[in-house]
Amino acid sequence: MSLSSCLQLQFFTWDAKHNDMSWWRHFEAEIPNLAEMGFTQVWLPPPNKGENQNGRGYDAYDLWDLGEFDQKGTVRTRWGTREELLRACQVATAHGIDILIDAVLNHKLGADRFESFPAVPVNSQNRLKDEGPAREIDGWTAFDFKGRGNKYSSFRWTHEHFTGLDWDHRTRTNAIYRIASQGRQGWSQNVDKELGNYDYLLGVDITGIRTDVQKDLLDWGVWILETTGATGFRLDAIKHIDHRFLLRFITHAQKQSGKPQMFSVSEYWSADLKLILPYIKAFRGETAFFDVPLHANFHDASKHHSQYDLRNILNNTIVKTKPKDAVTFVDNHDTVIGQSLESWVDTNFKVQAYSLILLRPDGHPCVFYGDLYPNEECYNETVSRNLTLLIEARKKFAYGACQDYLLDHHCIGFVRMGDSRHPGCAVLLSNKEEVDNFTHTIRMFVGREHAGSTFRGFMSEDSSRVEIDTDGWGAFSCPPNRVQVWVKA
Repeated sequence: MSLSSCLQLQFFTWDAKHNDMSWWRHFEAEIPNLAEMGFTQVWLPPPNKGENQNGRGYDAYDLWDLGEFDQKGTVRTRWGTREELLRACQVATAHGIDILIDAVLNHKLGADRFESFPAVPVNSQNRLKDEGPAREIDGWTAFDFKGRGNKYSSFRWTHEHFTGLDWDHRTRTNAIYRIASQGRQGWSQNVDKELGNYDYLLGVDITGIRTDVQKDLLDWGVWILETTGATGFRLDAIKHIDHRFLLRFITHAQKQSGKPQMFSVSEYWSADLKLILPYIKAFRGETAFFDVPLHANFHDASKHHSQYDLRNILNNTIVKTKPKDAVTFVDNHDTVIGQSLESWVDTNFKVQAYSLILLRPDGHPCVFYGDLYPNEECYNETVSRNLTLLIEARKKFAYGACQDYLLDHHCIGFVRMGDSRHPGCAVLLSNKEEVDNFTHTIRMFVGREHAGSTFRGFMSEDSSRVEIDTDGWGAFSCPPNRVQVWVKA
């Protein structure tokens, strides 16, 4: 399956819960509809046990507990039970939908007890600068997993398996500490250089150097694919993880699970393409990357609205520079207003942004549950309605070569030329402030095979038509601050 034929859905928001059923059962119920819409891949939230019963899984306590054991005050996870997860994955596979497991490999939270060991406080803005000598602290670093016992894995975590933490229980002090017991290597060197060394993010930071740590995580990677039938991973927070280990994790899972076409996508959160390109090179095509620079352009376009020059919307993005490595998206659970990476694309540009990732050929588009399904965090009915139409247009019309018409500050267009089975489409999008009786018009070529035919607007029910001349050209229009998709009548 080529990337351009794939359509991914992030099936959760940060606060996602269903009123009447578990999240896994909700997902299972939606699978037939998602398959009909054309989704081929679903990114699920981390399925592992968190530090409490409401944990999203990013607060990773036990990766091997999928909602099976009585740990942290609950058997089920926030999302449901192990049985519900596995049933939903089976139904998805039967409908031709691949599952991506969100792998949280950087840190752990919710330790069962604290330990005493030496640690060095470091500068929060430069983790290579010590703020004092080593001192004895009490850290929550011992994970016993008494509820699970030795099922699936007998590995037990202690302070020897971590590089740092942010809490000294002895003095009740919040700071960043580098664990400094004898023989320790310090922070990993194969991480992002932000803040001097960005090995530490949160919780207790997993070391990627020790052989026993690597073995447990590598074994889990194979086990989770085999257990769920998933076909790949969404890798969380990779700028904080030893990239050499991550590459080994991907290739090991691929080989040992017998999935040579395994798909992975990595979260390297930076809007600076120059910082991402070395990571893309280091992973040698074994993982795609979320196109954060493109998301940043969308956010800027929504923030500056009609002052933003649409002709620049794809500049300095992964999808323009390395299209085969790009997973394009508009928003996700972290970008919602009030969340840690808040950079929400406002409704004034949300549909335009989706038209660019869904109807163009490059990149691997990911739709956000929060934009498609009713929810209390970020839902907009108009956006959802238009997004549903764009998904339908992608399935029916968005095929073939793409010709751009980046001719105007406020309005750009492109044409998908179609293929032997699909007629293609013409797309216009505008960010101009709404003005009465004003319409953008761009003359675009749709192909001589369409000479003498008529195109109709797909996004609205108006009766306007575009006549295609004998050379295959038509004058296509779009109202201000809208998207219009023109298809053969």
